Amino acid sequence: MSAWLLPDHIADVLPSEARHIEDLRRCLLEAARGYGYELVIPPLLEHLESLLTGTGEALDLQTFKLVDQLSGRLLGLRADTTPQVARIDAHLLNRQGVTRLCYCGPVLHTRVDAAHGSREPLQFGAEIYGHAGLEADLEVLELALDALRVAGMRRLVVDLGDVRVVDAVLDGCGATPVTVARIHAALATKDAATLARLAAGLPTPVAQGVLALPELYGDAAVLLAARQRLPGGERLQRALDDLAWLAARLREHAPDVEVTFDLADLRGYAYYTGVRFSLLGAGEGRAPEEIARGGRYDEVGAIFGRRRPAAGFSLDIKQLVRLVAAAPLRPAIRAPWRHDAALRAAIARLRAAGETVVCVLPGHEHEVDEFACDRELVERDGEWRVQPLAPAG
Repeated sequence: MSAWLLPDHIADVLPSEARHIEDLRRCLLEAARGYGYELVIPPLLEHLESLLTGTGEALDLQTFKLVDQLSGRLLGLRADTTPQVARIDAHLLNRQGVTRLCYCGPVLHTRVDAAHGSREPLQFGAEIYGHAGLEADLEVLELALDALRVAGMRRLVVDLGDVRVVDAVLDGCGATPVTVARIHAALATKDAATLARLAAGLPTPVAQGVLALPELYGDAAVLLAARQRLPGGERLQRALDDLAWLAARLREHAPDVEVTFDLADLRGYAYYTGVRFSLLGAGEGRAPEEIARGGRYDEVGAIFGRRRPAAGFSLDIKQLVRLVAAAPLRPAIRAPWRHDAALRAAIARLRAAGETVVCVLPGHEHEVDEFACDRELVERDGEWRVQPLAPAG
């Protein structure tokens, strides 16, 4: 095998795309800072039980595992950063009241989620801890929308759901934990045949509700249909009321964004406890795809000794970079290379002022590079001056 070949779904990032990714990373972090979120940088490697506690089988299957040569303990390469941020909030910061944290760094997956996906996403996310009310859910939704707009995404769709809807339908039905897990898995894939088989052993109202769930997706009429077709009592009505409230506030914040509902959406990690959402968007000439995912996960910090209300979202910048147009190349100044104190001083002054100055090494005067050199540094009457670059040819 050639030494330069990389594993499947692992790729180098070359200059043009790397510049675009870095531009997006900076604008997303600035958007989070504008909402008051503080940056944290968790380690890529942790003890496995810390990474996987409470997150369910899905994250376990996505996590690379190895043995620590120092301690002999099993370690994991993070597949999701949320459990780590929960640990930081609960164990290291240990603040009272609200804490807002954001992050941006690579995660590693054993498998890809999509045919052309990466096993090394660059995950950006934001988490708010310490507030149980819907105001926190709304804040992370608004931040996610604003961040994607700053990144250049248009035609966004917010798809809302709530794990309490399914929990309310199944509440008290007598199903075993194994059966409930299988129902969740079938709902996540909208597997009607498996749902019908699993529902056969449930009480009639519950079975009818389970079979109705995959059909409850679309516009605001879904909430009315759910109230009429699903069992679940007060718990169900409270979840539906919360979804209606969030949808109304989102329409006020972003009237151009379409809001939809999917009451059977159980995709993703098992730590969600309430409202969950997906943000969908389309690049030029592309079909819409999920860009960001988030929701409420009030139990995620419990294992670290501090159960805190929490909500947040995350996205993959490597996916986002495929969907938005890159910013124009940064203008630059071309300068000759010469062992000349006055020239070196002129270059230093320009760089200190924020300019990009590309020195042309001897013998490479006609090479093309990524920077948009629109000016050049030339010597006139014993002084180095910047002037427009003469057109090539």
